[in-house]
Amino acid sequence: MSNKAWGGRFSEQPEDWVDEFNASIHFDKTLIQYDVQGSIAHAKMLAKQDIITDSDCDQIIEGLNAILTDYEQNNLELDASLEDIHLNIEHELIKRIGDAGGRLHTGRSRNDQVATDMHLYTKAEVKSIIALITRFQHTIVNTAESHINTIMPGYTHLQRAQPISFAHHILTYYWMLERDKSRFQDSLKRIDMSPLGAAALSGTTYPIDRHETQSLLDFSAIYENSMDAVSDRDYIVETLHNISLTMVHLSRFAEEIIFWSSAEANFITLSDAFSTGSSIMPQKKNPDMAELIRGKVGRTTGHLMSMLMTLKGLPLAYNKDMQEDKEGLFDAVHTLKGSLRIFDGMIDSMTVNVERLQQTVYNDFSNATELADYLVNKGVPFRSAHEVVGKIVLWSIQHNIYLLDVPLAQYQSAHELIEADIYEYLKPENCVSRRISYGSTGQSSVKQQLEIIHKQLNN
Repeated sequence: MSNKAWGGRFSEQPEDWVDEFNASIHFDKTLIQYDVQGSIAHAKMLAKQDIITDSDCDQIIEGLNAILTDYEQNNLELDASLEDIHLNIEHELIKRIGDAGGRLHTGRSRNDQVATDMHLYTKAEVKSIIALITRFQHTIVNTAESHINTIMPGYTHLQRAQPISFAHHILTYYWMLERDKSRFQDSLKRIDMSPLGAAALSGTTYPIDRHETQSLLDFSAIYENSMDAVSDRDYIVETLHNISLTMVHLSRFAEEIIFWSSAEANFITLSDAFSTGSSIMPQKKNPDMAELIRGKVGRTTGHLMSMLMTLKGLPLAYNKDMQEDKEGLFDAVHTLKGSLRIFDGMIDSMTVNVERLQQTVYNDFSNATELADYLVNKGVPFRSAHEVVGKIVLWSIQHNIYLLDVPLAQYQSAHELIEADIYEYLKPENCVSRRISYGSTGQSSVKQQLEIIHKQLNN
């Protein structure tokens, strides 16, 4: 006799390797707590609707809770020949409580059962991701508040551009993460939906109450169409997209950390706890955690592309292809949560090399725009000022000096409106403090930005 839930119609047993290929138990066991949660809600609804007895319901709930406890204590053996976590639990439940366990599946299918599990899982994990993002944002803000007056070179094209506040630079990633968090929060509207009771695709003839299970499982909405309920994977695609974009933002931050911690830049020093060494070069301290996060973006983006390709061209309603929705999502969630935790610790424990940053902005031409603005403020058209400053920079490069070292006589030969106050004007800290436009790098603007951030974080 077949041990398959669908075995009655078949006269031959598949070989073990076919069972292995077909099975999803190796990864969908991740869903066990959600499968038990959904099954308990379904059993309670069946009893309330007089489809099963209260006695059967009590036995089912007790049996399901016992199975979950045994699994958590590593006392439950899972069987690949039973394909998935749903049939493993059902088989074990029937073995423990008999016919009552066989009544649990009344009025539902594995199609709406697994969809329910995935909605519950994704909802819980997205909320966990939101919490981790918020925690990391707090760390970024704490770092920024310590370095409002720390000046560093800002870059475009990886070339020194203008001096900026270190706080302003690092807060850029706060705002990226804020948009990421907003996308995850918005996606909950489409994740927090109940498909339970849609059955295989067409609903059921039993007098079930789908709104009752929706309430029991604390879903905020319900699928209005049974076929849509079992075939929808949009929320998984959306979650994978949100994960991928967040990982892209972390990767950009990782690239900065890698550059900042290099000997050439030496802007920061990473904690030993978030660095590794070399097996051959004893002097090395490598930013491997940042590099791994940068590399893992390929995984998360790949999972998004894989899910899109899996869904492309699928007819309604359920197809076995949809079994492929799980591994990629599970891995992407695990990868993002781990990356957020690592980044949080890495930023919290890093040392900002303030003196090195100060030295850097005094030894470059990132104050050249200020010289042009100086002339503009004296009535010179910006394009003319731009040309004058370009020639002064060229002269300085040829003479191996920076703008603060150019003799006043040379300045005045370039333009008669340049006076002795130019040296104070060109100091990097003054260049930064004069940035007063809304959202700019000036210290007053950065403090204003932090006030807005604190209001957001406290809401």
